[in-house]
Amino acid sequence: MSKASVPEDVLFCWSGGKDSAMALHALRASPDCRIAALLTTVTEEYDRISMHGVRRALLERQAESLGLPLHAVSIPPQCNNATYEQRMKEELERHFARGVRRVAFGDIFLEDLRAYREKNLALVGMRAVFPIWKRDTRELAREFVRLGFRAIAVCVDPRVLNASFAGRELDASFFADLPPGVDACGENGEFHTFVFDGPVFEKPIPVRVGEKVMRDGFCFCDLLPE
Repeated sequence: MSKASVPEDVLFCWSGGKDSAMALHALRASPDCRIAALLTTVTEEYDRISMHGVRRALLERQAESLGLPLHAVSIPPQCNNATYEQRMKEELERHFARGVRRVAFGDIFLEDLRAYREKNLALVGMRAVFPIWKRDTRELAREFVRLGFRAIAVCVDPRVLNASFAGRELDASFFADLPPGVDACGENGEFHTFVFDGPVFEKPIPVRVGEKVMRDGFCFCDLLPE
């Protein structure tokens, strides 16, 4: 009888949004992977997720409900690429020293972003994993709802999507109301989300919608812990 393979540790780059949640759900179904930890960039001074401004307290509640350790990489406001890459490299090297060799992402089809991630990981001897790569985004959106995930749009690019979408829950009507040309998963940056419930969580993260503000050309919807 052959010996069962030992699952390999994977570091998960967690944004807190729907694509991360779907990728994590897919990765957890893989018998050869074990999620070692979550990795998220947090902006100094604001203490919020750099991608879309969600409060760190809510990020920590996600990690707690996921049952995974959280490692936050602090970056300054208006962070330049050199600083971002250096701080990420230092964090990745710490995980490499612990035996982690793979890092997972929720990217779907942006080839240049994938190449960028693979190039940076190669510098520290690590490999990238893309669990939902090339999945049809409309099908992913339908599956997101079907599986019982729940999320709120927390950042909207008003150049391509009406600001009224900020603060809305990602139910079937949300996706049905998206105008032509807007990707169903917002893969081109049209919108960003915060997932507060779904099959990857032990329990929901209670939140309520707060103030909406325009900043740096985007509409942000603050979420408040309950």
